[in-house]
Amino acid sequence: MNNRIIIFLASLLMPFLGKAQEVVGPEMADTFRSEGKIYVVITVISIIFMCLISYLVYIDLKLRKLENKK
Repeated sequence: MNNRIIIFLASLLMPFLGKAQEVVGPEMADTFRSEGKIYVVITVISIIFMCLISYLVYIDLKLRKLENKK
């Protein structure tokens, strides 16, 4: 019962927390965009993400081989 009350009150307060913060544009992103470095950042993040995905697929294939072996 207490958890439901806490969740209900938290859901009522969420819109007020969002309004309390003034939105200021990210200066770093604007600087990167104006200098053309944002493409480098996006490329590096994409490469890291693709490496993680390929590593997880590789581990999954090895685990399947081990599970089928037993």
